[in-house]
Amino acid sequence: MSDKMMLFPVFCVRPFVIVLIVILVLMVVALVALSIYGRKRQKKQEETQKEMQAASQSVSMLVIDKKHMKLKESGLPQLVIDQTPKYMRGQKVPVVKAKVGPKIMPLLCDEKIFALIPVKKEIRAVVSGIYIMEVKGLRSNLEAKPKKMKFSEKVKAKLSKKEK
Repeated sequence: MSDKMMLFPVFCVRPFVIVLIVILVLMVVALVALSIYGRKRQKKQEETQKEMQAASQSVSMLVIDKKHMKLKESGLPQLVIDQTPKYMRGQKVPVVKAKVGPKIMPLLCDEKIFALIPVKKEIRAVVSGIYIMEVKGLRSNLEAKPKKMKFSEKVKAKLSKKEK
């Protein structure tokens, strides 16, 4: 036998082709396993979202400060920190310190909502536990900050103003 290996009596297959076939089969198996796992996680997330919607309540609060902080530094109760997975404890999360009634509480929120929350203003928020789910302005509408313009966009805007 030279550089070919007899796999079947009829076919002569090189070892390189066999390795490629094995890798392809392993990738297909991994893809199927990940899709099944992803569907299970998605169903679990939908159930959790429904439970949070059921337990939510609307609250008026004064936002004192908002920052991206590590969970350990955020001032959340130790029970919450213990329940989070270990890989999440070191990551920075959006934390809002707000005065809800007479208490000052640290609350968590989503990145999309975090951009809308004004600092040192009173807002009405839909809260489920310590998680802010939705934000509405109490006396005015909330608007996201305008995105920063790139240098090329600034130049184009200036040129269009000069032409007019």
